[in-house]
Amino acid sequence: MKRTLSLQGTLFTLLTLGTHAKDAATPAKAPVELDVYDLIVERGGFVMYPLALVSILTLILVFFYFITIRRNSVVSDRFMSSAEALIRKRDYLGLVAQCHRENKSISRVAEKSLDFMTQNSGVSFKEVREVAEAEGSRQAGILTQRISYLSDIGAIAPMIGLLGTVIGMIKSFYQISSGNFEGVKQMELAGGVSEALITTASGLVIGIVALIFYSIFRGRVQKYIAELEAASTHLMALLSAQYNRAGGSTPKAAFAEELASFDDADNDGFAQVDRQGRSTPSPIDNTRPDVQGI
Repeated sequence: MKRTLSLQGTLFTLLTLGTHAKDAATPAKAPVELDVYDLIVERGGFVMYPLALVSILTLILVFFYFITIRRNSVVSDRFMSSAEALIRKRDYLGLVAQCHRENKSISRVAEKSLDFMTQNSGVSFKEVREVAEAEGSRQAGILTQRISYLSDIGAIAPMIGLLGTVIGMIKSFYQISSGNFEGVKQMELAGGVSEALITTASGLVIGIVALIFYSIFRGRVQKYIAELEAASTHLMALLSAQYNRAGGSTPKAAFAEELASFDDADNDGFAQVDRQGRSTPSPIDNTRPDVQGI
C-alpha cells in the first residue's frame, strides 16, 4: 500500500514538472496594443472620409457660432439708449438711418416698424405693432435656424457610421457564406467585425459633440430671443406714447412740424421778418398798393 502511494506521488511530481517545462518552453504572447490612429485611418474603410468631412464642418460651425451668436449682435444697451433718445425727440428718420448702420436683430425690428410708420401716414399703432411682431418673429427664426445645423449633424453622423458598420458586416458574412471555413478562421472574423464597428464609434463621437454644442447654443439663442422681445416691447411702448400725444394719429417727425409751422408763417408767400422781429409783407404781395399794375 505504501509502495503504491509512493508510486502515485512520483507520477504526480513528474506530471507537474512536465507541465511546468512545457509552459516554460511555450513563448508568451505579447500583449496587443490598441493603436487608435491605425484603427481609424487605416481600418475604418471609405466611410471614414465623409465622417472626416462632417467632423471638420462641425468644428467650423462651432467656431463660427461662438463668434456670431453674441448679445451685442442681437440687442445692445448702446443702441437702445440711442433709439430711446431719438424716439423721444421724434427724430424717426435719424433712427432709421442709425438702424441701417447697425447689424443687430433689434435694429431690423425698429427699422421695419419706423419705415412702415413714416411711409404710411394714416396707419394706427396696432398695425405698427403687428409689423414689429412679424419682424421680431422672423429674426428669432433666423437665430433658431442658424444653430439647427448642429442638430442635423448630430442625427446624420451616427447614421453614416452605422452605414459603415453594416457594410463591414456584409463583407464578413459574405466570407462565411463562401463556405471556406478554414479561410474564415484564418482571417479572424472577430477582428473584422471590430473594424466594422469603428465607423459607428466615430459617428457617435461626432454626433455627441455636435449635440452638446447645439444644446449650449440653443440656450444662448433662447436667452437672446427673450431679450429681443423685451427690447421690442420697450420701443413699441415709446411709440405708443407718441401716438397718444398725437391723439391716436400717426405722430409726425419733429422736423415735419417745424416745416409746417414755417409754411404757416409764410402764408403761402415769402413773408419776411425785419430786425425788430416784425413780419413784413412779401415784395410780390398783390395787396400792396405800390405793386399794383405790375
